[in-house]
Amino acid sequence: MDTLLSALALVLVIEGLMPLLGPRRWRSIFERVLALGDGQIRFIGLISVLTGLLLLLLFS
Repeated sequence: MDTLLSALALVLVIEGLMPLLGPRRWRSIFERVLALGDGQIRFIGLISVLTGLLLLLLFS
């Protein structure tokens, strides 16, 4: 459970860096994502999940 909470905390830190360091750029990227269709967003999510799983397999 500690590892899971540490991983969640790290995700929150990484996710928070973009709006903290470049709020205008982050807003621009976010607006582009909102313009994507559901299928495109699902594909991005799938690629993210597969990349994360691959990294877990390689480094654990």
